[in-house]
Amino acid sequence: MTKLVMATNNANKLREAREILSPLGIEVLSLADIDIDCDPDENGATFEENAEIKAEAVYNAIADKYGENMAVFADDSGLCVDALGGGPGVYSARYAPKGQECAKLLDELAGVPDEKRTARFVCSIVFLDKTGKSDEVHGTCEGMIGHEERGINGFGYDPVFVVGNKTMAEMTSEEKNAVSHRGAAMNALYKLLEGKVNE
Repeated sequence: MTKLVMATNNANKLREAREILSPLGIEVLSLADIDIDCDPDENGATFEENAEIKAEAVYNAIADKYGENMAVFADDSGLCVDALGGGPGVYSARYAPKGQECAKLLDELAGVPDEKRTARFVCSIVFLDKTGKSDEVHGTCEGMIGHEERGINGFGYDPVFVVGNKTMAEMTSEEKNAVSHRGAAMNALYKLLEGKVNE
């Protein structure tokens, strides 16, 4: 396996995936790279279900368009805040208009003390090999929600998600990959793919 399709056109996710998987010599392709337009309804109740919906939709779209199968992986991730009963969870991407997620979250947590601002990022990845066989890997990152947005390197909820004394948006990409939920899930995918590179 020398090529792997990531079911996304998100430049940030692609960059992270390529950085982590590059030592395996696998070329990670976006949907745009293979001219596939696929945006399935992610109506699963869990991150795993949504990742599976995306991976299967892209896998089938490739087969329909090119008459052959390619290995595909898809991720679904989100923020689970304890003070919000685990929300926004699977609705993280739809929680607020793009660019306003942090502001809404800070507003909802106004007055909540530090000890109750615990949260975690969760990422689930579903990998389908050329035959359609499925594997799942997961990653989590524990942290807390800060009281203000800090940093310019991240996206989504990164500016308010604090690990140690830094927000995700204050970390370098190397620091973030070392602790992030997607980094943990991608490293688990790396280990899974190590045994499949020569298949």
